[in-house]
Amino acid sequence: MTSTTHRTVRIAGLADVDALVDLVESAYRGESSRAGWTHEADLLDGQRTDRDMVTAAVTSPDSSVLVVEEGARLVACCQVERRDDHAYFGMFAVAPSQQGGGLGRELLDVAERHAEQEWGAGEMRMTVITQRDELIAWYERRGYVRTGEVTPFPYGDERFGLPRRRDLAFETLVKKLG
Repeated sequence: MTSTTHRTVRIAGLADVDALVDLVESAYRGESSRAGWTHEADLLDGQRTDRDMVTAAVTSPDSSVLVVEEGARLVACCQVERRDDHAYFGMFAVAPSQQGGGLGRELLDVAERHAEQEWGAGEMRMTVITQRDELIAWYERRGYVRTGEVTPFPYGDERFGLPRRRDLAFETLVKKLG
């Protein structure tokens, strides 16, 4: 899709699943995630994703998992999913050592263009844990708007992590494309 002198952006395939799981886990869970600013280590323990979830994202005809490679190493990823009248943005991860340098912003821009050009999406939506004030502010600086639409965290479903607090919820953010 896109290439610079040392980074390539492309659509992931099945061969990328294990590396994608590792990347997402490293960006959000455990002590290694604390090297970056986007971690959820203070909110959740356990896993952020698993092989089955990533395989489903990679193989769905209504989904594109975009990856950024430096050499043979995946350093960032996101999922863009075609939904009825919009696209959904998720599984966004940047390697902790790469955070804060603009890579996430660049990948978000690529994802928005992909949704608009490939599927004609008029808007991008996402959900963010409501306690992630700094991350929500980052998205707002990129044109996303809080909708006030809040959904509960899936307590009891360990596929999404082990909550460290009882007040977690997701808020939907939206941005018009085009």
